[in-house]
Amino acid sequence: PVPPSPEGGTNQTHTQLCLQIEVGTLAPRPKDPKTLPELGETTSGTPNLQPPSGAGPVPPAPIPRQGLPSCLLCLCLGSSVYCDEAELEQIPALPPDTAFLYARFNRIGAVRANDFRGLEKLKRIDLSSNSISWADADAFRGLPSLQELLLPENRLTALPELPRSIVRLDARLNRIPSAGLRPEAFRDLKQLQFLHLSDNQLDFIPVPLPESLRSLHLQNNNIQTMHEDTFCDSQEQGQIRRALEDIRLDGNPINLSLFPNAFSCLPRLPTGRFS
Repeated sequence: PVPPSPEGGTNQTHTQLCLQIEVGTLAPRPKDPKTLPELGETTSGTPNLQPPSGAGPVPPAPIPRQGLPSCLLCLCLGSSVYCDEAELEQIPALPPDTAFLYARFNRIGAVRANDFRGLEKLKRIDLSSNSISWADADAFRGLPSLQELLLPENRLTALPELPRSIVRLDARLNRIPSAGLRPEAFRDLKQLQFLHLSDNQLDFIPVPLPESLRSLHLQNNNIQTMHEDTFCDSQEQGQIRRALEDIRLDGNPINLSLFPNAFSCLPRLPTGRFS
């Protein structure tokens, strides 16, 4: 025990110690609660904490679909790119090693000259069921490996130039007239085996046709006549076109019985009207 001092020193020391403990422990509470800042009010050095107006989270900014690499819009598996039903309005940027492209059931309206530029491995292009109304004349010409070009159910009124590697061309269900075909468009296509142009607006059979051709579908056009040498060379006796076994001319106004010598070199008669 500390002995009392005559000046009352013990009580004074105890009082000073208590004051030192209180100082710095808690901030003094304001006497009037109304002086506290409300949420959203700012004070010196304090940011505005008011929440954004409106309910729910802020939606992210939309990402434009056009111009994105195809593997962000489509499914890329090896050398195949699948873009079916992807709401595309144009051909997306494709990987340089693309060999097979499937872009069916979209809203593609045109094929531009540079859409496939540099894609030297591209073998198959399937653009079925789009809204393609035109294609640049050289949109496909620079594809040295292209074997299959599928363009059915579009709005084409002309065919672009094709590479000599093409094996199968399917342009059914378009609006192509005979004037929409280049003169002798298929003559130099020595690999062409399947030429399907049914349900268009053709007035005549495109000639000459390459010897490699196996299947020719021209049904449901407006073909009314043909030449004796459309399929067979009248100057070459004994000619037989063994490959060309499938010719369809049904659904045209032509009467095939009026051209009996036009089929002499064929292994089978065309399908069509003979009366």
